[in-house]
Amino acid sequence: MKKKSKAKKVLAWTGGTMAVVLIATGAAGYFYLKHLEGNINATDVGDAGSKGFSKDEAFNILIIGTDKRTGKGNEGYGDKGSVGHADTNILLHVSEDRSNATAMSIPRDLVVDIPDCPTKQPDGSTKVIPGTEQERFNTSLGQFGRDAGCTMRTVEAVTGIHVDHFMMADFNAVKELSTAVGGVKVCVEHAVDDKQSKLRLPAGESTVSGEQALAFVRTRHAFGNQGDLDRIKVQQQFLGSLMRQMSSSDTLTNPTKLYKLAEAATSALTVDTAIKKVSTLKDIALELKKVPPKNVTFLTLPVRDNPADGAVRKTVIPDESQAPAVYDAIKNDVSFTEIKKKEKASKDAAAEADAAKLKGTQSKASEVRVRILNGGAAQGSAQKTLEWLQNEQGVLKSENAGNAGTTLSRTTLEYAPDQADQARKLAAIMGLPGSALKPGKSVTNTQGLPAMTLTLGKDYKGAGVSLTAPVKAPEVQGQSTADKVECAK
Repeated sequence: MKKKSKAKKVLAWTGGTMAVVLIATGAAGYFYLKHLEGNINATDVGDAGSKGFSKDEAFNILIIGTDKRTGKGNEGYGDKGSVGHADTNILLHVSEDRSNATAMSIPRDLVVDIPDCPTKQPDGSTKVIPGTEQERFNTSLGQFGRDAGCTMRTVEAVTGIHVDHFMMADFNAVKELSTAVGGVKVCVEHAVDDKQSKLRLPAGESTVSGEQALAFVRTRHAFGNQGDLDRIKVQQQFLGSLMRQMSSSDTLTNPTKLYKLAEAATSALTVDTAIKKVSTLKDIALELKKVPPKNVTFLTLPVRDNPADGAVRKTVIPDESQAPAVYDAIKNDVSFTEIKKKEKASKDAAAEADAAKLKGTQSKASEVRVRILNGGAAQGSAQKTLEWLQNEQGVLKSENAGNAGTTLSRTTLEYAPDQADQARKLAAIMGLPGSALKPGKSVTNTQGLPAMTLTLGKDYKGAGVSLTAPVKAPEVQGQSTADKVECAK
């Protein structure tokens, strides 16, 4: 007996909130914004995400589509009693300069270790749900009462990429958003008649909305090898088309569509409490709007078949020969597309200046004097780094100076002109990029001698983990961009 096809959903991240920007004016606009805000559900994910949204930094949003069968007509799909697993997962990274974005799909059948997860309970208390090893990724949500914060923690445990916020939707998101924009154009290479998803389309281009749009992103048996990875590709194509439709003049100049889109987007969303306000969602939408569609890359986390699988359980595991390079590119804000020549020239010039700082003579490790401050890294990072430098790298003239007075997004090493040789040596030991080196003044250490200041920022991942960014992102099989019209095969 074949296993029933589980539904897949795609949420057009915050495109719908663009409607808010155009309709929220005057007193009526104010009250309408409050109405929209009341549409949105929110979850307190604690320290799983960041505290707020910043317009001046790169950010990562985890977009989750659940298989929960809530809403009119949705109970008729398979697994109608589902607690709501994380069946569609897209990690959206938006670059700091807004020149590009990367949308990385994470397969629901990826085998991962799900970490312990503190979750907020209705009475305000916190319950720690124990982690489990070697489980499908989709059970990071719903199973044992796990919330979206657990899925965010799982993403970070697997990739090393910190997730700032999440947006989650169920079946109704696809139906309502596709209807609100007047339908989404899709293309299939051959006619489709899938009895399980009830998708029926002629070969070539069609416009789908409502139930038909949901069927398009749910179908697994109509494309490729009828597996989950091929369905992810179809969902990415649908999402790219939905993005184009939402940003088209047909939508943005039509008041009726804008109101419908604003209602649909906010009613479909569950987000973390840090971005629940419509004004914050509006800010996110405006930042996203700055990214050219041709520089929005869709890709899937590189995976391979799980060698531990038997004949029944078909799962995948990260491809360790490719996945780490993808993680590093996202973590270090490296584009998967060619950006404009002017922007690229600017980045290349910055990279050359960055590398120039690291060229020159280096002191011996035993001659390096440095005070270590924690300016945003995980608790205990300064002490662990001190121990690593002294016990494994021979930097004996180092000391833990406690917490910094401010929080930094990136790690810095401040040094006086006569300490440049020491700075280059410490940068080489720790894998610091040239941009981390800040010429300045020395400080006095506990022995009364001049020392450099190493401040560990939020980007710091641990002793021995290099912070040097890759120059170029890897080429991932099947990657595409949001401006391209593709036909599902």
